[in-house]
Amino acid sequence: MRKVLVIAGPTASGKTGFSLACASRFQGEIVSGDSIQVYRGLDIGSGKIRPQEMQGVKHHLIDVLDPGEPCSVAAFQAMARNALDACAGLPILVGGTGLYLKACLYDYVFSKEKETEPADPQLEVLDSEELYGMLKEQDPKQAEKIHPNNRRRILRSLSILRRTGVRQSEAISAQQHALVYDAFIAGCTMERSVLYERIDARVEQMVRDGLEQEVRGLIASGVKFSDPCMRGIGYREWQPYLDGQADLQETVALIQKHSRQFAKRQYTWLNHQMPVHWFDSTKIDEQERILTEIQAWMNA
Repeated sequence: MRKVLVIAGPTASGKTGFSLACASRFQGEIVSGDSIQVYRGLDIGSGKIRPQEMQGVKHHLIDVLDPGEPCSVAAFQAMARNALDACAGLPILVGGTGLYLKACLYDYVFSKEKETEPADPQLEVLDSEELYGMLKEQDPKQAEKIHPNNRRRILRSLSILRRTGVRQSEAISAQQHALVYDAFIAGCTMERSVLYERIDARVEQMVRDGLEQEVRGLIASGVKFSDPCMRGIGYREWQPYLDGQADLQETVALIQKHSRQFAKRQYTWLNHQMPVHWFDSTKIDEQERILTEIQAWMNA
């Protein structure tokens, strides 16, 4: 199997800087594992690396879709695997969207028919509370993985069951969950209080860099808050502000709050889903330790 270095971790944990260091040391190319950075024009809120910051390292899966285009996990998996396989040097998959990372690295099999099939019309007329109640009754394991307000995913799970007679949780469990690459997963971490301070400061910097103007420009160009690209943290929180229902301070605080909550979920997800080699990205000795481990893995 081809070796793939993975740099994972929550937002603001230092993934970008460490990935560039790894690319320089191990002659690598970087593949973005972020579900929002694939979109053109969503730069500041997604924390997208600027061309002048790339240090001559080739980057893949950045600015490859227009904002109105959908990007399912299956579509991202196909694009990411093509990019990983096309790398001339060591592929370095970088990102914090856990499910997208796992879909790239493991034997997740998606049915094209299931991805494109519309929701069952009989289900569309029900409200989200009714739909979630049905899912808890008919596929309780899958219901545990989906937020009650995520109507799209609830509809998809129920529609799959109606079309195929197979619970989505059972279809997922039937897969081997085996790696399709020889992957080393390095996880950037730090003291939680330090991370939260960095997240808050990062959001404030995004606002100073023009995040509000970026969102206004996207909306003016025809992008809607209901579009998939605008569901990411840093974008969806601006809707009440633009509707006159929140002020700037409240909007910034909400982005910071959601970012901290997401970081906590990222830790939990990664710890339960993948064999991560964690290191404190704020400490030089910890960085050297993980780089030594990566070197040993590459030589194996």
